[in-house]
Amino acid sequence: MPILWLCLDEREVTPDLLDRVRSVIQGDMEIAVQRDVPARSEEVEIAAGWVTPEAVLRLPNLRWLQHWAAGVDRFTSRPDIMARDFILTTGSGVHAIPISEHILAYLLMFARDMPRAIRAQLAHRWQKAGSAQRVDVFELAGKTMLLIGVGAIGARTAQVASALGMRVMGVRYDPSRPAAGVQRMVGPAQLLEVLPEADFVVLTVPLTQETRGMIGERELRAMKPTAILVNIGRGGTIQEEQLVRALREGWIRGAGLDVFETEPLPADSPLWDMENVIITAHYAGHGPHYHERASAIFLDNLARYLRGEALRNVVDRTRGY
Repeated sequence: MPILWLCLDEREVTPDLLDRVRSVIQGDMEIAVQRDVPARSEEVEIAAGWVTPEAVLRLPNLRWLQHWAAGVDRFTSRPDIMARDFILTTGSGVHAIPISEHILAYLLMFARDMPRAIRAQLAHRWQKAGSAQRVDVFELAGKTMLLIGVGAIGARTAQVASALGMRVMGVRYDPSRPAAGVQRMVGPAQLLEVLPEADFVVLTVPLTQETRGMIGERELRAMKPTAILVNIGRGGTIQEEQLVRALREGWIRGAGLDVFETEPLPADSPLWDMENVIITAHYAGHGPHYHERASAIFLDNLARYLRGEALRNVVDRTRGY
């Protein structure tokens, strides 16, 4: 009998989830709930959860892998994995709410000069507007946001930003596809054209051959000196050495960073001590409803798979996402 492997911790596989899986497969498959590859690995037809690339190589008859996260560069960067004949789907959409709120937190922190306020609090220093070390605040309303990557996260962020009175522009692979809240959509070839208009540049793109290092000296110098760069996608999309230089020399005002070229961020990275940088440890996508949303995507796809229908969030191997 073919095996459906749920590569999840027991605490992540609730009785309700198991009951719903059983109701979909109706006894036609065996369910294995464990983090290790099942002993009868050759019988695994479907795998879902936190499956590693190395585990995939041990599943000779895998037909479909439902990854529990949105990013799949750990698979698409591996030719030995991409040479295998199986469907790869992602958890795209699971992060839209927590990450859009994380982006908003960065924006509000900078707008209300919170990094400086936190440092003043730690030093027991009363700092107010008009003082020698003045509070430097601004309003989000009327500012322009440039979203580089307008998938589920970008679309949700655009709606939130628009509700705050911001003008939103977007860069996406197919600019003919509109998105609610985005007033102007362009393709990647027009990036340098729109960067000078943005007060906030927000990267939500996956890491692919096309996006690796896409923000370097040329792009950073094209931004306003008052612009703030936010990255919640993948650290490799920014040339970090050039970003450090831009922040030191004032090419841009600041940066909110959740992802980095090397993670954990090395203790000797100059980014740690920069007053114009907010660092979070790659947790923008975390939230109390993560597994609930990932499970919903999987269950919908499981029903589609068994009916022979097209699946949601199928990775385009030529584009890498």
